[in-house]
Amino acid sequence: MSSTAALLSPEGFEHLVALRAALEGALEGKPAVVELALVALLARGHILIEDVPGVGKTTLARALAKTIAGDVRRVQCTSDLLPGDVLGVSIFDHRKNDFSFRPGPIFTNVLLADEINRATPRTQSALLEAMSDRQVSVDGRTLPLPDPFLVVATQNPRDSAGTFPLPESQLDRFMLRLSIGYPAASVETRLMLNPQTDHVLNVRVVLDAATLAQLQRCVDRVAIDGALGAYLQALIAATRSSPALSLGASTRAGMNLAHAARARALVNGRNYCVADDIHDLAVPLLAHRVRLVAQADGFSVSSDEAEATMREIVARIPVPL
Repeated sequence: MSSTAALLSPEGFEHLVALRAALEGALEGKPAVVELALVALLARGHILIEDVPGVGKTTLARALAKTIAGDVRRVQCTSDLLPGDVLGVSIFDHRKNDFSFRPGPIFTNVLLADEINRATPRTQSALLEAMSDRQVSVDGRTLPLPDPFLVVATQNPRDSAGTFPLPESQLDRFMLRLSIGYPAASVETRLMLNPQTDHVLNVRVVLDAATLAQLQRCVDRVAIDGALGAYLQALIAATRSSPALSLGASTRAGMNLAHAARARALVNGRNYCVADDIHDLAVPLLAHRVRLVAQADGFSVSSDEAEATMREIVARIPVPL
């Protein structure tokens, strides 16, 4: 705990420990996924979960919201979903003889956008401003979103019928792409034998919005030294020069990786980053932001292929000691 003394009070450190424990209780046997979710939460980033149905995507979103005493809203994305269905609409009020705004589900703390790639590009683009600026523009007005605000979007990697691939501009707004995967056999057996058990019901509120904001400000002050900065830039540059990629990582991606590394350091009880913070986050943070040459040639490429290519690139960059 001494390594975080300059940034966190003892209560703040206990909040982080309790937050991790609460999420691990809701999503059993997935400590790596929980850590990535915590990193995104503390770094003010959004999460894209690419996985098959029924492995805990909704559970993770609900648990995140409950631990921070926040609201969670779910949007089931379909081809007929309109931007107004997400952002809200203005309705004429006959009593007031004027229009009144009815907020959409995006006005929440945690928005679960289920099967986001089934929404049309027009509806997908409605999320861009919200995800980047934490605000929405409706009928000429700019409205702030609640704080904190986190998008947890899902997509099914094995079903392309009736889907619209997310454009690079949309993918770049997601800090992390992760996969939850099937639970361990012992956990799955227990879940199947107790199907009525709702793990989220047992999740307790760990902190409020003000405490979360304080933790997020602590992330901003976690140190990254010059050697790690050079390593980070070398990783980003390698994606741009790789013959396997037609599109490398953006400057925003590099900034996100630095901020996520700071958050991971804080989650692990440090007020400084180490090389592993950057190295271990590089694939989940960069693989969905790059474009393989095969994609540019019109071939379908799975996320596994993109991640494998990204791992090869990361492995070639010397890690500072």
